[in-house]
Amino acid sequence: MGILIQGGTLLTAGGRRRADVRTEGRRIAAVARDLAPEPGDEILDAADLLVLPGGVDPHVHLALPVAGTVSADDFASGTRAALAGGTTTVIDFVHPERGQDPLEALAVRREEAEPSVVDVALHMAVTWWDDAMPGHLERVVAAGVPSWKVYLAYKETVGLDDADVVRVFAEAARLAATVLVHAEHGDAVELLRERAAAAGHTAVREHARTRPAALEGEATNRAAVLAGVLDARLYVVHVTCREAVEAIERARTRGWLVCGETCPQYLLLDEAVYARPFDQAADYVIAPPLRPKSHQEVLWRALADGTLEAVGTDHCPFTSEQKAAGRDDFRRVPGGAAGIEHRLSLLWTHGVVAGRISQSRFVELVSTGPARRF
Repeated sequence: MGILIQGGTLLTAGGRRRADVRTEGRRIAAVARDLAPEPGDEILDAADLLVLPGGVDPHVHLALPVAGTVSADDFASGTRAALAGGTTTVIDFVHPERGQDPLEALAVRREEAEPSVVDVALHMAVTWWDDAMPGHLERVVAAGVPSWKVYLAYKETVGLDDADVVRVFAEAARLAATVLVHAEHGDAVELLRERAAAAGHTAVREHARTRPAALEGEATNRAAVLAGVLDARLYVVHVTCREAVEAIERARTRGWLVCGETCPQYLLLDEAVYARPFDQAADYVIAPPLRPKSHQEVLWRALADGTLEAVGTDHCPFTSEQKAAGRDDFRRVPGGAAGIEHRLSLLWTHGVVAGRISQSRFVELVSTGPARRF
């Protein structure tokens, strides 16, 4: 007993074709023309419709502790929103406390994810390093998590110094893992934030001013060079700007295993939102921040030509009450915004309908690319 989808046009990363689809349980059992129903099949008429694979969002943060609070979507509500928007798989993160056994943290996170209504996979954040970490990472890969995240920012909590980032890349090369990198020069960002606050500049607009695109570009280039020299696979998350795209392009020209993703907010919104009143501007406090509008066409081009291979969301929403913690100091606004439900519709409207990407490239960016990578 399964579901038979009849009469539709299948749209995949490889093109379009007329075919039926049968599922059995949680799996696609057959794809062919004119499939005959089997006893008990539920039949769905897809005539004149496109049939697409479910979306894979490679970058979400559900129930994430941040700045003394927890992001507003848990795995139940967040995955319902994902499913409503056509996403059937999300990849979240495990963030071990410093010194905590990563496998222990993985077990806790998998239990937290049990209420999900879509498939959930996990990346492992490497938030600390000692002589035991190589063994931990071997066990993490054996447990089904071959993708690890490092932060070049937030060094007071989850970030690593360059020496430890190099060690992570070396282990990734040894174990054929992929390293995701949050690319901002954390030390410089913190200095700029401290200077702004000391000068009494605490409005939300300082969020973008203290995290300039040049620091994302520098960190992206640094990560690409280190990964390239060490023969590690690098995936740069939430790319926002020309400088970062150019760093990835240079790395790929050299044959290094470097790629990246961007998010709808960076394709469609710009830093002008930070000039709005606090209750509106705080909604857009994300890291990296929104950039000047001139960066958007660079990102669209990078999606079209393969420099960027996926569109994620970095979904991490907070309520207006939570955002209000930073009303008097932009540094205390919890960073994050929603997006998990609207990724596919936004990219279809502003990408496919607007003529920036093809239908097949759309499927590659929202489903096939992240599925292949991870």
